[in-house]
Amino acid sequence: MSVNQRSNTPGNQQDPGASDETTGLKRIVAAAMVGTVVEWYEFFLYATAASLVFGAFFFPNAGSELDGIIAAFITYAVGFVARPLGGIVFGQIGDKLGRKHTLQVTIILVGVATFLMGCLPGFDSIGYWAPALLVILRFIQGFAVGGEWGGAVLLVAEHSPNRSRGFWSSWPQAAVPVGNLLATLVLLGMSWILPQDQFLSWGWRVAFWVSAIIVVIGYYIRTHVSEAPIFLEAREKIESEKEVGYGVLEVVKRYPKGVLGAMGLRFAENILYYIIVSFTIVYLKTVHQYDTSQLLLALLIAHAVHFAVIPQVGRLSDTFGRRPVYLVGVVLGATWAFFAFPMFDTLNAFLIILAVTIGLVFHAFMYAGQPAIMAEMFPTRMRYSGVSLGYQVTSILAGSLAPIIATALLQEYDSWVPVALYLVVACAITLVAVLTLKETRGASLREVDAEDARRHGLDTPLAGRVTP
Repeated sequence: MSVNQRSNTPGNQQDPGASDETTGLKRIVAAAMVGTVVEWYEFFLYATAASLVFGAFFFPNAGSELDGIIAAFITYAVGFVARPLGGIVFGQIGDKLGRKHTLQVTIILVGVATFLMGCLPGFDSIGYWAPALLVILRFIQGFAVGGEWGGAVLLVAEHSPNRSRGFWSSWPQAAVPVGNLLATLVLLGMSWILPQDQFLSWGWRVAFWVSAIIVVIGYYIRTHVSEAPIFLEAREKIESEKEVGYGVLEVVKRYPKGVLGAMGLRFAENILYYIIVSFTIVYLKTVHQYDTSQLLLALLIAHAVHFAVIPQVGRLSDTFGRRPVYLVGVVLGATWAFFAFPMFDTLNAFLIILAVTIGLVFHAFMYAGQPAIMAEMFPTRMRYSGVSLGYQVTSILAGSLAPIIATALLQEYDSWVPVALYLVVACAITLVAVLTLKETRGASLREVDAEDARRHGLDTPLAGRVTP
């Protein structure tokens, strides 16, 4: 049976009509989502704070406002550099020991780092120790988030039915805008309640401290989930047969094209997202001196729409295929900046909100299907490492640099046009990756394992085992 064929092989795939199994799947989805909300609340909280606060608070001696923001974005990029390291380490652990326990560790790490960020004194108090400590905590935060995504999406993807994996596994993706929405909501509330000087001096800290409450809730929920049967079988095989490899080195050796393909898919999506949620703030704040509260309100509305759209796009990928839906996102994403920045220049609140919202809808067409696509690229024994490596390494070249490059282009040319062209180039790279992608809609993960066993001469492929 080809991986492109639909399959309802028992054991890994549940009958979607069975209410108890659907309830169990929803519980898995909730556990994956709540932790992802926590971790991305904290990760994106930093992005917003870097745009609004950190430039002046940690880098007051920068030559200009944009120089300070660029310096803050460089510390922001440290988290992206740490993410592949986290993906490698936790991917190895997750392939060996399990998705559940790995996710419990990552949520604690990112929670502690974020809480301590809210306690840091500024440059005026301890000098260069302030940005140095910020960089250290940012690295820990990024390291933890690097292991979070792969575990969360695979926990759902490996429990999902073949024919609806795109829909179910898109829900952890939808948790990302929820985390971002919460971060924006807290900062928006503080900016409304407090005068500007108080918000910049201490009000932003509250958003970082609030994360501790969400971490405790997320950790508790993640203690009450179970591993997918297909993973338990893969772990048993790894433990009993020494010739069965797993982890990062194995996936690089056996599936280099899969890793590169995942990186190509991620490239434009990641750049588009951070231009929308980070650089948009910089552009409106520095070019037009647009009100901070209005900026946060625009993002708040856009994140809510983003959350609602992602699962529906995931459903479309189950209906029409992974490739066509992704292609729509790539083409639309390449056009966004050319109409969005003129809309920003009007300073019309409605048009600003509309431009940001449209951008995130375009982004959803690429983002929603990623968990299903990447899960279907790799066999179970190295799936955590494969998806984490492909997803997180790209963040260094894409998301971490996007706000820095866009801000530098704006500073150099005093125009948004170079930023739009930068986005077009990114979309062209991802377009090539999508066109070379094999369609995997409805693929059986067990058949992916069986093909892996046949290709590499492994005995007793997992596809031959059926768990009732």
